[in-house]
Amino acid sequence: MATQRSHLALGLVVLLLAGTTTPAAATNQTPAGELPYACRAQTPMGDKHFRFRENVRATAPRQILAGATFPVVVDLEPGEVPSEIRGFRLRELRDLSLRFRVPANSQLTSARLTGGAGIGAAPYLEVSGDVVTIKVPGPIAGGSRYQLPKLTMWLVAGRAGTTIETGPAGTSHDDPGLTLVARIKIAFGTVKAPAACHPDPAPILTRTQVR
Repeated sequence: MATQRSHLALGLVVLLLAGTTTPAAATNQTPAGELPYACRAQTPMGDKHFRFRENVRATAPRQILAGATFPVVVDLEPGEVPSEIRGFRLRELRDLSLRFRVPANSQLTSARLTGGAGIGAAPYLEVSGDVVTIKVPGPIAGGSRYQLPKLTMWLVAGRAGTTIETGPAGTSHDDPGLTLVARIKIAFGTVKAPAACHPDPAPILTRTQVR
């Protein structure tokens, strides 16, 4: 699998400070796909709005029988956090939450995280309603490389003749699909800059036809 530098931490921090059962079917993959986000950050200089894109690979079977269980795998590409932006020191990122929706016409039976590196305390999952959230307490230190964990969701397919589509959760800044807190060293101390982002537009990561 090819890797590319992740836009997640770099894009957020720059803009904060700038002010602006194994199926037999073939898999449906989105190589180096993108999650586009619209974000709002609360900073000492007021709210800042910006956009960025996160690279992601997602896989799922192209076809599945109604009532069968199948996996959807979401794998975010590795990244690097800058240590300094425009003369300000980035101490760390904390409390990252990344949300994905359980698709319509399917039922979530289980979900798990695997892998991950350079992300501080152990990540974990939260499931609430039709949303699965990757929780990364951190800290992810400024100047470090990191890899977010891979998410695998096991779904039971619903009725035949439909298509199951997976994608990120979130519809607005008040219903975000991604949140995190950056801690930034400035002249008079360290400040926190929480950011809330939602996919815009919301991409379809995988499609599975139910037969």
